[in-house]
Amino acid sequence: MIQLIDLFLDRGYEITFATAASKSDFSYDFSNTVVTEQEIKLNDESFDSFLSTLHPSIVLFDRFMIEEQYGWRVKNECPEALLILDTEDLHFLRQARQKSKKQQKSIELFSDTAKRELASILRCDLSLIISEEEMKILTEQFKIDASLIYYLPFLESAITTETTQNWVSFEDRAGLAFIGNFIHEPNWDTVQLLKSTVWPALRTKLPNVSLNIYGAYVSPKVLQLANERENFNIKGRAKDARETLSKHKILIAPIQFGAGLKGKFIDAIHVGTPSATTSMGAEAMRGDLNWNGIIEDDLDRFVDGTVKLYQDKALWQKAQQNGIKILNERYSKEKFAQPFINHVESIDLSVHRQNNFFGQILNHHTTQSTKYFSLWIQEKNKK
Repeated sequence: MIQLIDLFLDRGYEITFATAASKSDFSYDFSNTVVTEQEIKLNDESFDSFLSTLHPSIVLFDRFMIEEQYGWRVKNECPEALLILDTEDLHFLRQARQKSKKQQKSIELFSDTAKRELASILRCDLSLIISEEEMKILTEQFKIDASLIYYLPFLESAITTETTQNWVSFEDRAGLAFIGNFIHEPNWDTVQLLKSTVWPALRTKLPNVSLNIYGAYVSPKVLQLANERENFNIKGRAKDARETLSKHKILIAPIQFGAGLKGKFIDAIHVGTPSATTSMGAEAMRGDLNWNGIIEDDLDRFVDGTVKLYQDKALWQKAQQNGIKILNERYSKEKFAQPFINHVESIDLSVHRQNNFFGQILNHHTTQSTKYFSLWIQEKNKK
């Protein structure tokens, strides 16, 4: 989201960041930017007045749940605004994979969440998709018209020779790390797998090495996994993810389910930290390039590969070089930013919406249920 904001700022857009979320010590600080922040409420007509005054030309929703909540109000107040949905990842895909793993059944994508998320995509003028695999699923399995979706991965600054000169050396690093907030199910599942299966096998081969788990929202059940004798450390929230990863030799993430792209691997590449993961973890991240570490689904081979990567300096340094190539070729903001802005500004909204007749149908009918449910809550809150 911050990358998208910066992209539009660079183009000269005025940005208003509106959210109903409460501020915390970890909220992004816009005070040194020209971004205007606006607190908004759920199910409240004050949002209509705010929109009417602001009258934006583009409205970008952060995930489909936000479009469900506010989309109909935007259409009422600003019918000519271009509506963009930032999917982040396909929630229905992640949930289907999680359910498949838990129940040991084949993946069923055609769920109620899929209906909601796809309806949101159809109601919007353009949806941002972060993964090539998800683009494929949308166009091939769900027959979503290609004009409604746009592939836009992470927008990263290139890694230069000057960048690599500041990387911590192989000799000055120690231990393995995993990072990711604990309320995100793929992360919590990975931590449990590390504790129960992967680390018991790994520590017998790397007896003096520690595994350090970083992440926000540490609960008692998470803290209970810590064991100093086993060198299994729960570190909690990392103040700076990249600085934290730069101190360790490997980012270890045997992810079993999920969707989208994994920001933890991008952070690791930026600081020259190789990664050990699964095909699910690396999905859509490397294209046809070599991974910056190992990709292995068999846990025995995963353990052996991690040990070799940890101990073999030449292999480790080769993994670093692979990471540089992945980031510079697949995530360079210079490659994606301007074409995206050009695409957004070239959309003829009347023609575009006329061609998306299914979207018109959904906007005419299905949003009425959301609209009147929200209005009912709004009236109820007045009492």
